[in-house]
Formats: sequence, C-alpha cells, structure tokens
Amino acid sequence: MRWLLEHRARILAAVALGAIASGGAFHLLGEPGIADAIWRIVLVFLAAELAVEVGRTVLVKHHMGVDTIALVAMVGSLALGELLAGVVIGLMFSGGLALEEVASTRARRELTGLVERAPKRARIRVDGELRDIPIEEVGVGDVAVVRTGEVVPVDGTLVSGQASIDTSTLTGEPLPVDLSSGMSVLSGTANAGAPFEVRASRPAAESAYAALVRLVSQAEAERAPLVRTADRYAGFFLPATLLIAGLAWAISGDAVRGLAVVVVATPCPLILAAPIALVSGLSRAARAGVIVKGTGAIETLGQVRTVLFDKTGTLTVGTPKVREVVPRGGLGRAEILALAASVDSMSAHVLGAALGEAAQEADLTLAEPREVAEDPGQGIAGTVGGRRVAVGSRDFLVDQGIPRSQLEAASIIAGHGSGEARVMVGVDGELAGVIVMADDLRPDAAGIVGRLRAEGVRQVAMVSGDRRSVAERIGRELGVDRVYAEQSPQDKLEVIRRLREGAGQGPVMMVGDGVNDAPALALADVGVAMGAAGATVSSETADAVITVDRVDRVADAVHAGRGALRIARQSVVVGMGLSLAAMSVAAFGYLPPLSGALLQEGIDLAVILNALRALRV
Repeated sequence: MRWLLEHRARILAAVALGAIASGGAFHLLGEPGIADAIWRIVLVFLAAELAVEVGRTVLVKHHMGVDTIALVAMVGSLALGELLAGVVIGLMFSGGLALEEVASTRARRELTGLVERAPKRARIRVDGELRDIPIEEVGVGDVAVVRTGEVVPVDGTLVSGQASIDTSTLTGEPLPVDLSSGMSVLSGTANAGAPFEVRASRPAAESAYAALVRLVSQAEAERAPLVRTADRYAGFFLPATLLIAGLAWAISGDAVRGLAVVVVATPCPLILAAPIALVSGLSRAARAGVIVKGTGAIETLGQVRTVLFDKTGTLTVGTPKVREVVPRGGLGRAEILALAASVDSMSAHVLGAALGEAAQEADLTLAEPREVAEDPGQGIAGTVGGRRVAVGSRDFLVDQGIPRSQLEAASIIAGHGSGEARVMVGVDGELAGVIVMADDLRPDAAGIVGRLRAEGVRQVAMVSGDRRSVAERIGRELGVDRVYAEQSPQDKLEVIRRLREGAGQGPVMMVGDGVNDAPALALADVGVAMGAAGATVSSETADAVITVDRVDRVADAVHAGRGALRIARQSVVVGMGLSLAAMSVAAFGYLPPLSGALLQEGIDLAVILNALRALRV
C-alpha cells in the first residue's frame, strides 16, 4: 500500500497512457465503441481521483486549489463526449506530477544523499570486544571503531595513531585530510584509510552530522512564498478561465470551444516550475557546502540587496597573529619574541598561544620560566635564563617597574595606525620592545565583496563589537561599503532594523558565527551561520548554515538563490504566457480540446526541463 501511495502519480499516468494506446488500437481495428468505453471508464477513474485531491484541499486548506481547473476540464470532456481529450488531460496532470516527482528527486539528490548516508549503527569497543549497537545508544566516552570506507558515527577525538579522513560530504574538498592522535573528528566524514578508533565527545544525537541532517529535514519541509502563490492562484484564475470559456461558448454557441479554453488554462507551469527550480537551488547550494533551510530561504537569497558580515571568526581568522616585533632597546627581534613566548607559555591567554606559534614558525628555542606571576587579562611575568621578563599591557609593565615614559613613547611609535593590540615586553626593568598582534583577514574572504556586487548586492557592510580602528582596518582590506564598529548584540539588531526599513536596502542578509550573533541572524531577512565546527545557537537560528570553514561560500549561496529564482520566474512567465496565448487561440475556435491538451503537455515538459537548469547554475 505504501508503495502505491508513493508512486500514485506514475501509476495514474501509466493507466492514462495505456488507455490512450489501447483505445487508439481499437479505433484502428474498427471498434470505436470499445475504444470509447475504455476512454470513458478511465476518464471517470482519473476524474474521481482528482476530485478526491480537490476535496482534500478544500477541507484541509479551505480554498480551491489550482488542480480544480484540470478537474473542470476533465468533467467537461466527459459531459461533451470529448473522451480522448479528457484522458489526455488526465495524462497531462498525472504525468506532470510524475515528472515533478522525478525532477524533484533529482533536484534533491544532494540533500537526500546527506540524510541517506547518516549512520544508523556504530561498532563500539567494550572490554576488548566489538559490539554493534544503534547509533542512539552511543554515549560520551564510548570508543567507536570505524572501518575503511565507513562514515564516522559520532563527533570525537582520534584514539588511533593516524587516520585519513574524507571530508568531501561536509566540505566539498576532494582530497583526504590526515589526522593524528588527539585531533578532533567530525561525524559524517568517512574513513579513507586504515581502520581507526574515535572516542565520542558527545552523544550521537548532538553531533555535527545529526544537526546537519535536522537542517536538511527542515529544508525539505519548508515551502517558498513563490510556491505558496500557486495555492492562491485558483482564487482569481479559475473564475477568469470560466468567464473566458463562457464568453467563447456564448458568442460561438459551441460548448466545445469553451471546453478547449479550460483545457489549455491548466496552470501547470506555476504548479511545477517554481518548486522544481527552487528545490534545485537548495541542492545546488548544498553541493557548495551551504545547507539552506527551505525554498523560502533560497528565494530570499535570490533577492538579497544588503549583506552584513560579523568580523571576528567570520571575516577574520578569529585568533591573533604576530604582525611585527619592534625593538626598543638592545635586544633583537628574535630574542624579544623568544623571551616573551617563553614566559607566556605558562598562560592560558589566547595571546600566549599566538606568541608560541610565532616563535615556533621562527624556529626559536623556548626556555622554561621560573617564578611566574600572572595578572589575568593584564599580563604575566617570570624569570627566563636569569632575566626578569614581563609581558602584557602598559599598566602591567608599570607595576613591574618599567618606566612609564618609555611605555608611552613606545605606544605612539610601535604599530602606529595598525589599530591592533600592542603587547609590551620588559626585560630587567627596561622596555625591550613591543609586539604588534593582529587578527588577520581570512584568505578566502578576499574578493567576496566583488562577487556579491556582481550578483546584484547593492551594499556590503561589516558590523563588529571591536574598536573602530581595528574594524576599519579590516573593512578597508575587504573593501566594504560601510563599517559599524563597537556594536553590542543589541546595537547589531538596531542596525539590521534600520537597513530593513531603508528604501532599496532590503532584503538584508546577516552572516555570523558566534552565539552573540544568534539574535541578529534571527532578525535578518536571511541569516547565514558559519557552522563548520558543528551545531551552535547561531546555526539553530539561522536560515542557512555553511558547513565548511569558508566564508566565500556566502557568495555561492547567493549565486544559487539568484539562479534558482531567475529560472523559476522565467519558467512561470514563459509557461503562463504560452498558456494564455493558447487560451486566446482556443477561444476563437482554432484549437480543439484534444490539440489543446497535447499542446499543454508540451508546455509542461518544457517548463520542467527549464526549471532543472537551476541545478547547473
């Protein structure tokens, strides 16, 4: 029974096609009575099936659906004895739905592929034995064994020494990634090498891939405004069609002429073209690593005029880097960096990690500090190789005995105009130098403004909670139209409200990655979250989630939305234009019902094939 329901449209189309073929054969054999009987029985059956659907639409949605016109055409064909035309209409409608089913399946293949490959079971090592359990039973701390070619079932940490991971499903990158013991592994990736073990860091239901599957399910359930327009279409088109058909009948005195008008008025281009094109846009965006939550969001992406970017972690790397070491005494740059990194290696502050990374890149040898004292958020001091080293803010170094006059002079010179953090380094009571730190622009952010403008985006802006000097430097490098600096989460909401209300500035897209971006993502017309690290609050509130760690995929998403919306509108306008032209021809008696039904079938096929072009945008 389930199979019959899933393939109902194809079965009805096959019945209609079989009736047309068998009835035609009997006509050729000189048995028109048998042919008419076959067509009449099948026409009644098809009309009854369609009447059930129309009734369900009226009862559930409380309005007449667009398929009402097809039902009127079929009943009129039965009443006027145009049996073959009526069966062709039945084939047109059921065949159109079957074609839509096939086309939608193809259009959704990237989305459904993500869901279908979600692991259902996991192989867990318990007391030296392997147990095959449902994925829902995997808990934090369990060790899962992933064999060659299998999908990683949970987020976790690699226990084995080495692993080769295929991340193409989540990132779109074709080359495997080599990982070593202790590194993080995301669910949904696949084992491209030898079997390995991964220790679960959270339950499977909370994994990155499970969140991705939920996003896909939500995307498939949503309906776009353009698609919902079809449900209201009959509200004015059905009466208009009946009026034109009635006038054609009344003026000519020929009821068949009125029937011909109804036959070619079936609005299949709107029923079929818009959903297929927009779903194709969803699939195309998914192929680029962007999961869009429904055709409504993909349609809004196609209309975006203003794009707002958060700065830290979205347009920038998100972690500070050493830009410059400015000596202020007798020590060289390498020695200053080595001393500062040695002391700061005992701190958990993010600047300490940046100093250590810079020292490692410069191949410097660090010493273990002694007598370490830290003022969290201000600085750290310790003894390195017999020297007393202080690293931190100006006030911290003053407390460590460094003359304020030296520090004030260095603050003016070192890093002047960069707008970035300056870390003071004192050695044995004197200022040794200044280390300039910067959160650099992401490499994949270069050129994104130009790409968005090429897509028709009128304004690209950046909104950040950072100091104005910091934000404006990144804004200049990126080439944005405007920078909103020193903005709190509440201020960001006000910026979005003003832009949405401004003439010609909407719809507004907001792109962010942090928890503090969630309100702004929810308020924007379309919110896009950088969700490569897994499910976050921002991912849950956003309309689209970028599953790869690349901000340039924002432009890919806009491109997919623009293409899908353009093709959807094109298919509707051209398809409905052809239908209206055919109605005019039929009203003047130059298009009989059978020819009109065949013509409408050709129009349906053309708009479906055109809508599928959105897959190749």
